[in-house]
This record gives sequence, C-alpha cells and structure tokens, in this order.
Amino acid sequence: MRVLLDANIFISYLLPSSISSPIRLILQGAIEGKYTLLVSDALITEFSRKISTKPYLRDRIAQEELTLFISLLRTVSEQLSPITEEIPEAVRDPKDNYLVAYALIGQADYLITGDKDLLSLQQIGTLTILRPSEFAALLAET
Repeated sequence: MRVLLDANIFISYLLPSSISSPIRLILQGAIEGKYTLLVSDALITEFSRKISTKPYLRDRIAQEELTLFISLLRTVSEQLSPITEEIPEAVRDPKDNYLVAYALIGQADYLITGDKDLLSLQQIGTLTILRPSEFAALLAET
C-alpha cells in the first residue's frame, strides 16, 4: 500500500495532541513499515515553510524537532523525484495540483488529507482520497 500525506498531516503530527489520534496512528504506521510512505522535497518544503512562517506554528514546533522529523521521514519513506514538467490543472485549488501529481507519479493508492477540495474528488484514477480518520481505520483493519 503506497500513501502520500498532505503537508497539513505532517504539521498536525508535530503539534501536541493525543497519542492515539488518527494522525499519530498514521505516522506510527509509516515508521513501523505498515505501508510505503511517499515523500517529495516539494512536500517537505511546503510544511517546513508553513511552520517557519506562521507564528502560531513557529511558537509550538521547535526547529530542532522539525529537523529531526524531516530526517526521520527521509529514513522511513520512499523519496519521489522532483517533477520537472509543468503540472496540469487537476483540482480547484491550483496549489494542490502538485500533491495530486506526486500521488499519481508515485503510484499512490491513497492520498490522505483534511482539505475539503481534495476530499470532494474522492477518486482520481486508482488514487483514493481519504480523511485521516478513514485511513487510520483502514490501517487498523490490516
């Protein structure tokens, strides 16, 4: 099972939350090798930039914690090569096009997100788009 997580999933993981939250379970599943986590430099750049530029996040997530987390991600994930071609328009919000493109290029089975625009698509080809709670339930079944 190949999975791409939206940047906001990584940010939520780094924020203090319940140990049994769906997002914690999803990332723990990646660390334990229950599925193949797909990661691109563009995705890492997106969530790193958000954490660095938004005061709310910058005040709650230490730079050292972010650095360690990125190192862990690179260890437990499959790195996707940069997309060098123009990314086609696939979704309503243009800033989400790269995410769908990486999911399709990486042959992801699932894209996990809380983004309502992406969730409304439900399926693009063989790619299924799920909420974190839905994917955590799927992981619990396997």
